[in-house]
Amino acid sequence: MSASKVKMRERKLKNQPVSVQYLSSSTQHSGSSGAVGDAGPSDTHTSAEHAKTPQQPGGWVRGHQKDGGGYTREMPSCITAVAFAQARAAEVSAMLKAVTKTTGSCHVFGALPKHMRRRAMSHNTKRLPCRLRDVANRMREKSLQSGSKKKEQAKNKSRKARRRHGNLLLEFNRRQRKNIWLETHIWHAKRFHMVKKWGYCLGDRPTYKCYRPCYRAMSSHCLLQDLSYYCCIELQGEEDKLLLALSQLTSKETGPTFAAISSLSGQRQGSLVVYRAGEYPSQPLGPVTFLWRPRAQGSGHRHLWIWAHPTMKQDLLPELQVVCQCSEAVYPLLLPVGIPAGTTHELQPKPENSSEVEQVTGTKRKRSSEDASVPPAKKILGDGTRSPTTPVTWKSSSTGIVINDLTMEIVRYRLIGPQSHAVLADILEAATECDEKSRAHPSSLWWPEHCRDENKMNLHKQQAEVYQTLKGVSYSGELPPGTVLGLTVDDPRLTLPSKKVKALASVKPAEDVDEEKRRELMLRGVPEHCCQSHLWEKSVRDNVTDHKISEQQLNRMRSEVLVPGSRLTPTPPQGRVPILLVHQPGKQVGREMSSWGAGWDLLLPKGWGMAFWVPLVYRGVRIGGLHMSLKHSQNKGAPHFPHDYPDCPAGVRFQEEQEGEFLDKFKRRPPAKRTNYIKHGCLAPFRCPWQQLAEEWELILGEGEKRRGESQAQNTAPSDTVMEEPMTSQRDVAKPRSRAAVLRPVTSRGQRACRTAEMPPLDRSGVARFIAAHEMSLVWVRLSLLSKGKPEVHAMVCVPTAEDLQLLGKGPGSSGPQEPPHKDHLRSRTKHKKKAKTSLPSKMDSSEPATSEDLEPSSDSTLGLWPDPLPSVTSHCSRVTLGWVTQGDFSLSAGCGEALGFISVAGLLDTLAKQSMEHRGVVLLRNPASLHYRFAKVNIEV
Repeated sequence: MSASKVKMRERKLKNQPVSVQYLSSSTQHSGSSGAVGDAGPSDTHTSAEHAKTPQQPGGWVRGHQKDGGGYTREMPSCITAVAFAQARAAEVSAMLKAVTKTTGSCHVFGALPKHMRRRAMSHNTKRLPCRLRDVANRMREKSLQSGSKKKEQAKNKSRKARRRHGNLLLEFNRRQRKNIWLETHIWHAKRFHMVKKWGYCLGDRPTYKCYRPCYRAMSSHCLLQDLSYYCCIELQGEEDKLLLALSQLTSKETGPTFAAISSLSGQRQGSLVVYRAGEYPSQPLGPVTFLWRPRAQGSGHRHLWIWAHPTMKQDLLPELQVVCQCSEAVYPLLLPVGIPAGTTHELQPKPENSSEVEQVTGTKRKRSSEDASVPPAKKILGDGTRSPTTPVTWKSSSTGIVINDLTMEIVRYRLIGPQSHAVLADILEAATECDEKSRAHPSSLWWPEHCRDENKMNLHKQQAEVYQTLKGVSYSGELPPGTVLGLTVDDPRLTLPSKKVKALASVKPAEDVDEEKRRELMLRGVPEHCCQSHLWEKSVRDNVTDHKISEQQLNRMRSEVLVPGSRLTPTPPQGRVPILLVHQPGKQVGREMSSWGAGWDLLLPKGWGMAFWVPLVYRGVRIGGLHMSLKHSQNKGAPHFPHDYPDCPAGVRFQEEQEGEFLDKFKRRPPAKRTNYIKHGCLAPFRCPWQQLAEEWELILGEGEKRRGESQAQNTAPSDTVMEEPMTSQRDVAKPRSRAAVLRPVTSRGQRACRTAEMPPLDRSGVARFIAAHEMSLVWVRLSLLSKGKPEVHAMVCVPTAEDLQLLGKGPGSSGPQEPPHKDHLRSRTKHKKKAKTSLPSKMDSSEPATSEDLEPSSDSTLGLWPDPLPSVTSHCSRVTLGWVTQGDFSLSAGCGEALGFISVAGLLDTLAKQSMEHRGVVLLRNPASLHYRFAKVNIEV
């Protein structure tokens, strides 16, 4: 009998009594000497043995047997009456017990006939017949007792109670303990695919198809993004001490630093790459943008805001604390006992009988008669993951510098596109002054107190004039890059249109705009004193946030207006908001699409996110997520953080996470449906081994110089063909004579060269010196395909051979070469190990020892992927590898496939030195899952 049949028989007879076991013929003959009807010990022992070994031929068995046997045909010659009667009695009692027993899955009304069963009987025992009510009540009590041991269910189950404002906010705060929500989270969650990244819950892409509409919005209208997840770090102190500390993190060789004149005055926003203190150029942290507060008259105390990506904050903040010597943490005031540690409510003065703070999710909320007419206290959501005792301020007793972490304290929106200027001009209106009545009496609001100061009001009028002049500028790309304008505006909800309208720039120039002032603004930017904003002051930000008009109050005020839809007049005193407008220059490199993607950044105090978001949406803008941020960088040809920063700690972490995601997706597919990257000659389809690439190119050039030196020693006269190879480098650092001498500028399509002067030949000595100084470096390039094709992430950039360039001479649309298929040695080894594993029992029978290699293949190896360590990445394929692609897609702006990535500086210069002027800058591009090479043109935009 097979093992499965034995298990099935044991399962069926598990709860059955041991019946009489009929002995086989051999047993009967051996025991025939016993008297008939004698139930001696021998019979009992034999029965027990048969019960333990049911696979013996004797007795009842199920199914056909392999040995040809079946059911026992010979009947016993005699039976024991007592044993037979006991067995039958046991079977009858077991049958009665099984019939009367009620299992946990049975219900009482299962005993009713089908025509009497009703669904209401399962909930209300009074609907059952009287004879079954007691049993049903006992079962109900047992279920309640077993359920009480589990987690108690929430008492508040009704939707009406769950949707109460206070309970909603408590539930939202609980859900933010792991991932922070932006103020526009609920708006995005209804329309976007949400992803959890960098400690936030962010919108990745819309649920509807809008890839091309979003590109059209960036090119011709306006695209809106919420960048409030960016971290803001504020530095306060004396200007000379701040510059001295920050100089350790930057270098003048990379461009303008924190001490740039235009940025130091507060008129422009600056950007740079930050390094670890004193470690330039080896340990970069990543790119940041910074903004100085304009100088106050007669004071050297300055404020600086540094904006960084959230993945970079854990590396940047400790470096700032070290260089500024801010090791003393200033701990915030502890919250009252009633407030949970996970919530982030602002402390509000509350009455003694208020119990809203102590409200726990899942309990009934009962409002007393005292607060029945008063709306609940407003709760401001901020950083939902930060503990109330976590310090956000650090100071230094020696330098006097103070560092404040303003993460989630300032809302930042980005408007991209040529009409972003018109959209802002449509929703933002300069704040109106308070009436005499509001000025006469002291107020807790900041704007009435502000209106009493004549100097501040004069500054506000000047800023309003500059803003009015700014409305006359038709295109935001005409302004100086990084222009900053401080302004105080009215609540945009007061002018919200009844339906969506598309904001467009006026064709006719505004009559009240002075042409001379407009030209001055386009040339020199905003004056320094007009860049000041009250958004820098924490007291003003808190006052504006705490006294914001709620939607309920605003709707009540709208209902009282005589003409429906008209603006509320006069403007409520708490409806003034300080903001900052920061210009984004767009594309600044290359010769094409200048200023593409230019726009504005709108900086607001926290709590006002949705108050500005909805009016912006009602002006017809498109909304983009993280995916469109990446596409925006691709169309500009700019590196995107952290995707394109492999030498930064955040970039390294991102590549490890990306490799894990790609590998998990690869392993989820069946082995027969996976791409065999070994056969395709792709060593690293999910990552880019940059360090190994740079080291191998250093060895390649070193061997070439060594061979060239030996050939020159053998030949007395130097040959003219030696000039085709890079010359022996001298160890002094020298830059090429001209950047244009390296690559001819090409258009975005890459099919034709730009109209430039005749290119001079390469300066071989300068190239050799440059290679000697930067042979371990990588260069950021843009690759344009010369024919059809769509580049993918981690595509290989290779050096074409002379035969490949001959194919290119047939025409611009000629097909590229093919990579010959590679042999998968790893797969053959795996099959060999599997065969060894199947033949293992025969080995064990022959008493041969089996090794661990015979049992199973290596656990690190995956079918279709090269195991570590990797072989040579440059010479693994038939074409020498130069680098890899980090971003690739079909470019709607160029009309062809474009890729962005890094290639070896030494490999690029060595390739260019061997190419003719006609084919200079032509490389091969091959996707990881393809054997087809495609021609591409290299373009280095500076």
